[in-house]
Parts: sequence; C-alpha cells; structure tokens
Amino acid sequence: MLRFRNADLRPVITEALQNKCKLILVKDQGVYFMSERGEQTPEGRRKLLAYAVGCNPDVDPFDDWWELARAELGGDDFAEYIDPANLVFERVLNSQDDIQVKATEKHLTIEIFRVDEI
Repeated sequence: MLRFRNADLRPVITEALQNKCKLILVKDQGVYFMSERGEQTPEGRRKLLAYAVGCNPDVDPFDDWWELARAELGGDDFAEYIDPANLVFERVLNSQDDIQVKATEKHLTIEIFRVDEI
C-alpha cells in the first residue's frame, strides 16, 4: 500500500479541477499524483506533485523509494489518468483524510486512509 498525504494532494486535486482535466498517477522517478495540465517549473516539470510517502526521489534514498515503488506497483513505469471528481478526491478536499493506493496485476484501488487510524 502507498499512502498519499492530504496536505500534498489538496493543491494537485484543486489544480486539476480548476483546469478541468484529469489527475495522473505516475510511477517513474518516484510515485506521485499530478494534474494533467498545470503550472510548470522553468525546467518543464509540473510544479505541483503529490508524492507517495517514501517514494519521493528528492528526499528518499534511491534504493528505498525504488524498491517500495517496485514492490507496490511492479517494475514498469506508467501513468494512470483519473477523474478528479471521484468521490475519494472529494473526500480529501473536505476532510483531513489521506488516501492509499493498492495494486494487483489487474486492478488499481484508491481509497480513503483515515488519519485517525494511524
């Protein structure tokens, strides 16, 4: 299971809703959500990214984030487009709850991770 913090997700979800576009769950250099359209850095990278806990290459050691991403989502890089109006994202915007992403060979599940369950 990969956990995404509410505080990191809110700006990304808001950006996708404002731009009337999809959210993208990406596994490449880390695992993160981003808006399909949005503000970019001077280097051409999306400015707002919400990394999974433990899968941020800017703060987590390479071997650690890479192994966690591989164990949870497999070895291949991918991008999965998701509707930001999904009820799970609405819940993030209206609560302090985080989300968790689980994957099998055939399914990707995104569900609420209640902060009070920690």
